[in-house]
Order: sequence, then C-alpha cells, then structure tokens
Amino acid sequence: MSEDDWLADTRTSYDTVAESYAGQLRDALTGEPYLRAALKLFAGQVGVGRVADVGCGPGHVTAYLHELGVDAFGIDLSPAMVDIARRDHPGIRFEVGSMTDLDLPDASVAGLLAFWSLVHIPDAVIPAVFDGFRRVLRPRAPLLVGFHAGHGSRLKTEGYGGHPMRVHVHRRRPEQVASWLRDAGFTIEAQLLLDPDQAAPGAVLFALRAA
Repeated sequence: MSEDDWLADTRTSYDTVAESYAGQLRDALTGEPYLRAALKLFAGQVGVGRVADVGCGPGHVTAYLHELGVDAFGIDLSPAMVDIARRDHPGIRFEVGSMTDLDLPDASVAGLLAFWSLVHIPDAVIPAVFDGFRRVLRPRAPLLVGFHAGHGSRLKTEGYGGHPMRVHVHRRRPEQVASWLRDAGFTIEAQLLLDPDQAAPGAVLFALRAA
C-alpha cells in the first residue's frame, strides 16, 4: 500500500466516524488519572511558546492542555475532526494537516504531543515522522508520545458507533519507539507503561529534542 493509499483511508475513516468518536472521547480523560498526570508533567516542561498537538482528533487533549496553561493548538488529518474540535473548543486553533508533512517552520514550537495518533502510521514511515517532529521543535523542547504497547498490527474495518473504517492499528514495543526517537535526535527522559496486566496496554514516552 502506498503512502497516499493509507493516508486517504485514514482520513476517510475518521471523517466517517468523527461525531461518534468525539462523543466517546469527550470525557475520556476523566477516568485516566495517569494520563492526566503525564499531561500535567508535560505541561510543566514546556517553556514559553506554542505547543502542537499532532493528530489531535476532536481536540479534547488540546483543550486539557489549555486548562493547564499551555498555549496548545491542534493538527489533524481529518477535516471532519477539525470541524468538531473547532465547534467544541472555540478559541483554540485547529487546522488540517498531516504529521507526515508538518506545515510548520523549523524550531517553531516549544513542545509537541502525539497522543495515540501514531497508531495508524506504518513502521517504515515512523522515522521520517520523528525527523519531522525534531525539525519543528526548538532545541531542548519536550516531546510526549503515547501509543498502544505490544506486538503486531490488525486491520480495523468497523468502529465508533459501528461505522465502516479501513485503518491498520499498530502495537509497538516501547524500546522500539525509543530507538526510533534516539535515531531522530531525541533523548529519552522517562517511560510509563499503562495497564500492563490488561489485554491492551498503553505506553507513554517523554523525550527532549537534542540541542
């Protein structure tokens, strides 16, 4: 599958499920104390400047960062998701874009968040995505990455209210993600494994762009 194919499938899938997805995630952080703690820690690391929430979906995490005093803005591949984010969180900037080709100047953001937005990116594309993250971050700026921990991939054909989708969901070992980040010029600061005894654990990595 070419890059254009999987990107188009991902965009179409999330345009289709956008309203149902937003409804399910609107209060998702309420029951996630460790994720809220990770976001608070990330917010405390950010200096003066704007922070990009890449793959922001309906904008609930972007809005939470705003509540923490972070000047965050959201970017998402799905125009329907961006429309919902703008509707639900007026006053916060949201724009359509792809993490495979970030339309941001070099060293222009004081922090970057990719919270479970890498799960549909093929392994072969991840190094280029991380190179792009490094390019737009200022030296020593923080990066927070959250993802499904584990092994293997599966094709998701239905989700979020029973709507049709066509996306591959990738699970990854934290040590592999950390290795990709180091190769892209990041220093790993901390790692958190969430729900390790459950069938679908998650992982959060804190990193800094090297000077």
